[in-house]
Amino acid sequence: MHDKQQHNIMNTITTTNFNFPGQKSVYRGKVREVYNINDDLLVMVATDRLSAFDVVLPKGIPYKGQILNEIATKFMELTSDIVPNWLVATPDPNVAVGHLCEPFKVEMVIRGYLSGHAAREYAAGRRILCGVEMPEGLKENDKFPTPIITPTTKADNGSHDEDISREAILANGIVTEEDYLVLEKYTRALYQRGTEIAASRGLILVDTKYEFGKTKDGQIVLIDEIHTPDSSRYFYAEGYQERQNNNEEQKQLSKEFVRRWLIENGFQGKEGQQIPNMTDEYIETVSERYIELFENIIGEKFVKADISNINERIEKNVLSYLQNR
Repeated sequence: MHDKQQHNIMNTITTTNFNFPGQKSVYRGKVREVYNINDDLLVMVATDRLSAFDVVLPKGIPYKGQILNEIATKFMELTSDIVPNWLVATPDPNVAVGHLCEPFKVEMVIRGYLSGHAAREYAAGRRILCGVEMPEGLKENDKFPTPIITPTTKADNGSHDEDISREAILANGIVTEEDYLVLEKYTRALYQRGTEIAASRGLILVDTKYEFGKTKDGQIVLIDEIHTPDSSRYFYAEGYQERQNNNEEQKQLSKEFVRRWLIENGFQGKEGQQIPNMTDEYIETVSERYIELFENIIGEKFVKADISNINERIEKNVLSYLQNR
């Protein structure tokens, strides 16, 4: 068994270097690599890279890319009746193919609970987040009376997301008012649907973020990922209220456990800090946690793809798709 584990650990996809027919350019994000095909389609490869505190960690996590891609694909399908999305096909477990879109320069963050960044701001005495008022008398992880939308925008250097208010988005012409109203409407509808699906799995969708783009013909569509553990925070519903009443921490499903481990090992992405060594055993536990996340969020058993040669598998599947479409 140990040999097999070691073998698996080595087989992750942390970078790609494909050359597909009609390829115009490649964009490399923190965890995804996006290939532009003839200014028409995007081939998005979910790698096994793991990022935390805006830093990509040195080792890949087995199956992470497949997990994120399959969760996002599933939720695109489960929400396509209420919000149109960019997705066209998934020719490989790690790949999504979609329409080329012009992304909006804001990420739509929606929060149903006082958690994470919102809780930190609240604890610091602030009651306005992104121009939205947070009511008095809440404690961390309490539910908001109504979900709040707290958008972020990329800083000029592109690295950090920065809070921004609706007013500032409109005043600076980042998004037109007409489009922004659609983004808000879609964000609320998606969060509502996500909340219902999560509840059916015994989970609470605490907060999440959505990204949108415009197709060539001007349609606003959902792009990138949706309701994944990288873009969302989930709590277990069972015992939630009891834990709140007793001022206990909530049991959560997100990559928060990785952030915690890094903090405990002296790393928060600050200057001069060293990323702690991630042993193969630790990587294995992170992989297992991601599989647990998948099975809880999707409500199905995770089926591991063949990872004996991931790059080769992806290339073969994508080429076959592009040639036969």
